[in-house]
Amino acid sequence: MSKYHVYGIGAALVDTEIDVSDADLERFGIQKGVMTLVDEDQQHVLMNQLSDHLVHSNRASGGSAANTIIAASYFGGKNFYSCKVADDENGEFYINDLRAAGVDYHHNGQPEKGITGKCLVMITPDAERTMSTYLGMSASLSTAELHPHIVPECQYVYIEGYLVSSPTGKAAAIKLRELAQAHGVKTSLSLSDPAMVDIFGEGLKEMVGERVDLLFCNEQEAKGFTGTDSVEHAAEALKQYANSFAITRGARGALLFDGSDMIEVAAQSVKAIDTNGAGDMFAGAFLYAITHGHSFAVAGELASAASARLVTQYGPRLPAEQHTEIKRLVIGG
Repeated sequence: MSKYHVYGIGAALVDTEIDVSDADLERFGIQKGVMTLVDEDQQHVLMNQLSDHLVHSNRASGGSAANTIIAASYFGGKNFYSCKVADDENGEFYINDLRAAGVDYHHNGQPEKGITGKCLVMITPDAERTMSTYLGMSASLSTAELHPHIVPECQYVYIEGYLVSSPTGKAAAIKLRELAQAHGVKTSLSLSDPAMVDIFGEGLKEMVGERVDLLFCNEQEAKGFTGTDSVEHAAEALKQYANSFAITRGARGALLFDGSDMIEVAAQSVKAIDTNGAGDMFAGAFLYAITHGHSFAVAGELASAASARLVTQYGPRLPAEQHTEIKRLVIGG
């Protein structure tokens, strides 16, 4: 029996959420709906310029894969996470958040001096999230943060596509996939963001390798990654990269492929106010379900319900108790 359900790797970022308008994004030359990497000075200037906007919470620990791993843990999974934080107050805050969720994490002694990564999440009235990210210490995430002896004790590894933007991060992602495949552990990967697909598409294909067992993406990422013009064509093309996949489609639900059949999952009708973390939540709920014996159809239903609940609230994650409620409503227990 595996000790862990999922071993994740990704950036450690502390999020700050701010309300903005489309005009604000245009004024600052920010591309809407994607993640843009900036240096610390650029992010500081942007935060100062937007300081009069409503901030919904002072901060929240984030990073795409972390959101997924923590969600899967709150649903009831036992998970491990490799990331890199600095020896600063944000780093301590981040590690305490992992502990609170019951996630075991990479630890090789005292963290290095530096700055823990930060993400400014700008929410427009249509609930779209646009991110300005300073990676900080996460830019140097590397194979040194991997724990190879833990990999054989896992059912799945989960790789964050954002790591493609860092040479050492990409190398760590590839190494984790290779370790998993060598030990017969299933592999999963998220394409993460349309900008990552557009800019680092070939690097993402290196991270995928010959193929992964499970690929997560949204419709825009699927079409960009495969160079196709429809979700149907993208789904067919993704079969050469993954044994199974989940394509999220926002208000149109999700399209799943379980290795033999295509499965359509309906979206729940909700009033969205913040889509930050919706894809991460989908992946976390989905991974929890399939590592606990549920079918792709049930996993998709749980993931759809969880991500629908998330977008009705501010922030990248749900309170712990809401996971239990959603799980009870969808799969019982």
